Amino acid sequence: MTTSSYCSEREALWANQDKQYRDPAEVVAIGWGTEKTDPRLYEYRVTGAWWETLHDLEITLLVTREYEHLLLSLYVDNTEGPIVAMLGLPHPSGLAVDPTRGVVHVAATRNPNQILDLKPVHGLMRRLDVQKHGPLDGNLLVPIRARFLPGCLYIHDLAMVGNELHANAVGQNAIVRLSESGGYERAWWPKCIEKAQGTIFEQNHLQLNSIAAGESLETSFFSASTDQVADLRPGDPTFPVDRRGVIFSGATREPVARGLTRPHSARFHAGRLWVDNSGYGEVGFIDGDKFRSVCRLPGWTRGLCFKGNVMFVGTSRVLPRFRSYAPGLDIESGHCGVYALNAETGQTMGSIIWPFGSQIFSVESLAASFSIGLPFRVCGDSDKTFEHSLFYSFELQDPLED
Repeated sequence: MTTSSYCSEREALWANQDKQYRDPAEVVAIGWGTEKTDPRLYEYRVTGAWWETLHDLEITLLVTREYEHLLLSLYVDNTEGPIVAMLGLPHPSGLAVDPTRGVVHVAATRNPNQILDLKPVHGLMRRLDVQKHGPLDGNLLVPIRARFLPGCLYIHDLAMVGNELHANAVGQNAIVRLSESGGYERAWWPKCIEKAQGTIFEQNHLQLNSIAAGESLETSFFSASTDQVADLRPGDPTFPVDRRGVIFSGATREPVARGLTRPHSARFHAGRLWVDNSGYGEVGFIDGDKFRSVCRLPGWTRGLCFKGNVMFVGTSRVLPRFRSYAPGLDIESGHCGVYALNAETGQTMGSIIWPFGSQIFSVESLAASFSIGLPFRVCGDSDKTFEHSLFYSFELQDPLED
């Protein structure tokens, strides 16, 4: 296959994905199974010590690939080797782990927005019509609840602030607190949306898209594409993004750092505030009021998590209609993948690349002892009998230990 035909085939695939999950009835049904996903989306190649790094850290990595409507889990078994599994969701974005309740929260952002709760399976209950019962190896993650919320929230990132789940309501320029009972309330917003005529919650003006979670909202920080409310908004392809991005302080509700370009995935690690400077393919930290790049990668950086001294950074392709959002990237050479980097030096330890992949939003790690990942394997033959038994008679795992 020539490079030209390969690109055309890939772009046709992306165009088809962009049409999916637009009908609210389809979203509510959550009817997306492995057989409906193009198998090319699972094809991958690895470089360096990718699988060795996951194995040595004893983790399972979760990755949301939003435009492909996929939540993936990556794990290395001592006997079987690499295991890649999936759950189909409508445009998944943010991930958050609640260690107290032992729940993994996933945001799905087609309309209506959803928050899905996943918990690890402890085993299968005894049933006369199920051959297998008792404990299961690996504590697979299964969905146990979905909360439906108005699509105008336009949820992006999720984070546990204190012991409560919060989300970026990008469509309302605010951070919302998500109730266990199913509702939400606005909990924080920057001062710049407070105007004489009232506070502007009715339309996205800032692209307020990630949360570096502290113990409280006051000790947290938030990334946005701008701090200026204007007629030309961040969702417009002609919006001038270059170096307009900011980091807001939860305490002052004002910017504490400027000069970023479409920042995403703000996170705390080792006493530093880290962030992906997406429009330049960078990852780095905030030093005073400036961004300091640690590494530059081939793609739109989004998705960031840490395990010890290793950071996992997602890279995405830039869709052609959004090329103006990435002034610092060669969009033809970018790709969809996750990199394992030394957090001190920025040196690449290994990577996984999906050639037909498009967009990654979140990357999060779990202790492999908590769960080895999702139930639907994408490599090798799936065991339909086991999958039926699992969802027919699963019992849940106890909460995570702090």
